[in-house]
Amino acid sequence: MLDPAHPLMLALLWVVLLGVLATLAIRTFRRDQREYRRFKRFRTTKRRQLMLRRWLLISFSLFGGLALVTLLASGAFATPLLRQVQAWSWVSWLLNVFAAHPTVTAGVLIGLAIGFIAVTVLAIIAVRKEGEEVVAVGDVQAILPRNRQELVLGGLLSINAGVVEELLFRLALPALLFATTGNAVVAIIASLLLFGLMHSYQGLAGIIVTTVLGAIFMAIYVLTGSILVTIIAHALIDLRSLVLIPMAIGGVHRIDGRRNPLAFTPKPKPVSLETEAAAAAPETPAPEAPAPVSVEAAPAEPISEDSRPG
Repeated sequence: MLDPAHPLMLALLWVVLLGVLATLAIRTFRRDQREYRRFKRFRTTKRRQLMLRRWLLISFSLFGGLALVTLLASGAFATPLLRQVQAWSWVSWLLNVFAAHPTVTAGVLIGLAIGFIAVTVLAIIAVRKEGEEVVAVGDVQAILPRNRQELVLGGLLSINAGVVEELLFRLALPALLFATTGNAVVAIIASLLLFGLMHSYQGLAGIIVTTVLGAIFMAIYVLTGSILVTIIAHALIDLRSLVLIPMAIGGVHRIDGRRNPLAFTPKPKPVSLETEAAAAAPETPAPEAPAPVSVEAAPAEPISEDSRPG
């Protein structure tokens, strides 16, 4: 760990912080947005699966690597930061209430779990009843799995995001920000904003939603003191979006991507108004051909005896 009390060590911590921020900025604003625009144009599941595998590998190596480097540099500041945040008056009050009334704590947790499940089930029922597409906040429709093979990758992406993103944005990066600035408020708020901006490929709505989710995950971490609980919560949220809902609504687990190479069901070509009018108009019967007229030979007149030659 680098000691920020020493000027040289503090400078090195700032170098690490700037390096992390630059890496996140390049990845988010240059590559993620460009790759996601390409991904939305893919029409075969083979290309989609290749990109999903690429994202899984990059997310694990990049965010996991950044979290590891950051924790090596400033991991010792994670616990002091957590203790300082837990000492805030309203946080301390909540912790005391939960500690003094374990039944209240259990009730709150059970209520949140029931509410989460109820909202998910009701949303699934409503969408299946109306036959509409999944309503999503932010530009995330394209990433939803389309078949069984993509569903597996969606599950792996969800678990990976729960692990590496929480280690980086709830544990390592706040500790590094706290070590460099010495301010817990700056460390918490800056890490939340960075987490939201990292999802800028989802549009403004996606940034807002992920920032709110980041605040919820941070609250879970602060109130429980366990990064493992936060990782599980994050993974469950993503599994709901990338596994449960596509299975319950789209039945994608029953679709074999090897037999259905297209990622989207082809839409019928639009029919022009002239074609529709022609198809709807009654058919005019063809005129009947006139019956052939038979010509009969006139009977020959009998020859009288007077007219016979003599």
